[in-house]
Amino acid sequence: MTTRVLAAGDHFVLNRLLVDALRAETADGPGGPAADLEFAELTLPWPVEPFGRVAEVDEASGTEDQLIEALRGAEICVTQMAPLTRRILENAPDLRLFCVTRGGPVNANLDAATEHGVAVCYAPGRNADATAEHTLGLILAAVRRIPQTHVDLTGGRWRGDYYRYDDVGIELLGGTVGLVGCGAVGRRVARALAALGARVLVHDPYLDGLGDLAGIAELVTLEELLARAQIVSLHARATPQTTGMIGAPEIAAMAAGSIIVNCARGSLLDYEAACDAVESGHLFAAAFDVFPEEPVPAGSRLLTTPNVIVTPHLAGASKQTAANAARIAARDVARHLRGEPLVHCANPDVRGVPQRR
Repeated sequence: MTTRVLAAGDHFVLNRLLVDALRAETADGPGGPAADLEFAELTLPWPVEPFGRVAEVDEASGTEDQLIEALRGAEICVTQMAPLTRRILENAPDLRLFCVTRGGPVNANLDAATEHGVAVCYAPGRNADATAEHTLGLILAAVRRIPQTHVDLTGGRWRGDYYRYDDVGIELLGGTVGLVGCGAVGRRVARALAALGARVLVHDPYLDGLGDLAGIAELVTLEELLARAQIVSLHARATPQTTGMIGAPEIAAMAAGSIIVNCARGSLLDYEAACDAVESGHLFAAAFDVFPEEPVPAGSRLLTTPNVIVTPHLAGASKQTAANAARIAARDVARHLRGEPLVHCANPDVRGVPQRR
C-alpha cells in the first residue's frame, strides 16, 4: 500500500534532505520491509522571507491555502515551518502525522491536531551543538571585542588604545561563567567552557543534580550566579515563569564589568535594561542572537549601543542542524509506519497512536 508524504521544506531544511532521510529510515532493515512512499514536495519561502503568524499559530511560513492544496491525499507531512491550523486540519482528512523539524512545534495547533487524530512530532536537540558553538563564539567575541576591532581596522583605524588595561577583557581560563538553564545546549556550553579552563556555575530549578556535569560545574541559586559570574549566558526555555527573568534588578546584581549573552529566547531578558547597563559601563559588553521583536526594528537601541554584539537569530544555522532535523523527524515517520510508539510526540493523547510505556 502506498503512503503519500508531503515534504514541505524551505531554504534551510531542504526537501532533498527530508526525502533522503525518509527513504533511508524506511528502507529494508531490521524494522521490516521498505515502506512504499509517494512524495509530494512544497518549498516554503523561509528564510528568504521571514516567518510570522498564520491564523492561530506562530513562526510559520506559507499560507493555509498552500498547505490545504499540497496535503490532498497525504497521510504524513514533514516540515520545518509549514503552519498546521484548525482550518488546514479540517481540510486534510487523510493526514495522520505532522512532523515539525524544530525543537518545538510552535507552528502547529496541538489542540486541534489532537481533536482531528493527527499526531504532531518535533525534533528536540537538532541544533544543540550549533547553538552551543555559536554561544561560545559570542562569548569570545564580546570578551575580546572582535567585531568592534574588525570594523575599526577595515575602516582604516588602527586602534592600539584597545590595549589599555581598562579596555581589555578577561580570559576564559580561570574566569567564572554562569549558565542560566542547563538543557541540551547549556550542557554542551558548560563542557566547552570547562575545557577552556573556566569555572562554570549553573542555575536550573528543573535539575535534581548535575549528572554528567558533576565535577565540571557547580549548581547554585540565580542570586549566587549573578553575584559571582563574570559572564552570564542564558539557556532557559521560554515559559510564563521565565519571561522577563533577567531584568534591571538582576543586571544590577551582576558584577561591574561583566558580560551577558543570550542565544536562547528574546523573552527571557529586558533588553532596554541591558542597553542601559552597557551604556553606563556597568556591563563590559552584551551579545545577543535572539530578540523581543524579530526582525529587529531599524531604530532599535540594540543596533546602535556600543559594545552590544548582535547576530540575526542564526545560532542554530549549520548544515548538520538541517540534516539532524530531517533525520530525527524521519525516524518518527518510520515508527509511525511500523505502528510503533512515537518518541517525540507533542500530543501523546491523540487517538490511534501507540503510546510509549
